[in-house]
Amino acid sequence: MTAAHQTLGAPAARQLANTTKTPPQWAGVTPRWLVSLLPWTPVEAGTYRVNKVKEASDQGIGIECSPSDGADIPGAFVDYEEQPREYTLSTVTTTLEVQTRISDLYRSPMDQVREQLAVLIEMVKERQESELVNNATYGLLTNAAPSMRISTRAGAPTPDDLDELISKVWKEPAFFLAHPRAIAAFGRECTFRGVPPPTVTLFGSPFLTWRGIPLVPSDKLNVNVGPKGQTTNILLIRTGEKKRGVVGLFQPGIPGEVSPSLSVRLMGINQRGAASYLLSLYCSAAILTDDALGVLENVDVGGYHEYK
Repeated sequence: MTAAHQTLGAPAARQLANTTKTPPQWAGVTPRWLVSLLPWTPVEAGTYRVNKVKEASDQGIGIECSPSDGADIPGAFVDYEEQPREYTLSTVTTTLEVQTRISDLYRSPMDQVREQLAVLIEMVKERQESELVNNATYGLLTNAAPSMRISTRAGAPTPDDLDELISKVWKEPAFFLAHPRAIAAFGRECTFRGVPPPTVTLFGSPFLTWRGIPLVPSDKLNVNVGPKGQTTNILLIRTGEKKRGVVGLFQPGIPGEVSPSLSVRLMGINQRGAASYLLSLYCSAAILTDDALGVLENVDVGGYHEYK
């Protein structure tokens, strides 16, 4: 009688095999294009003052072209706002606590503290972009001037709507900022009208454009559900100090800095053997002149429309 033929099974073989592992994958990470596209201005002592010139109509500016011989040359002076706005950097912060026993025993092949910090840093940076858009004190959406806000004509974002927004921010606009669903809705409207928007490549990624201006996606522009359906906003932004646009603000050279204005510092080890780390990111944004930022409101992204 012969013995049955047997081979090494997969479950047993796996006991001797190494497993290739990935770092922790967080689905909430986005490209954060707004942070990449904004020019960032270093701030001394955490405060940034925006000095503005008073409107010429308030100053009586006198300027003439080719005055007559013997005529008095008009005088002029430039006056400034007496109470300019000051921006103080805000803090996006959190703490991480890791048992030293865990980080000591289970540090190979990946450092537990490093991987925990990597995920938290991504979360802090995502919150930073959200604050740049929505913060009540300095957020772009909440601080746009009333005169720079318009509403859609028909709910869904149309080429006419974006043209109207361009007419508001016509001095060298840099980019639109919109929720991905708003960009998709705009693409549908363009296709229906027979004017599919061209694309441009930035940072190795394709973006839809309108009138040569890229539509940059960001999920930090919320989609709200209300009486008007599912609506959001689209921003058009001019950037940079030289263009009197929008700038981001940060504090360079802070202790424990791991990237501009972001620090990680060990707070200590408590009696339970847990090490605590403080993550802090300091940021703000400033709109240097009102016409640097326009908002298209009540943008319907509820779905496809039946065109007739």
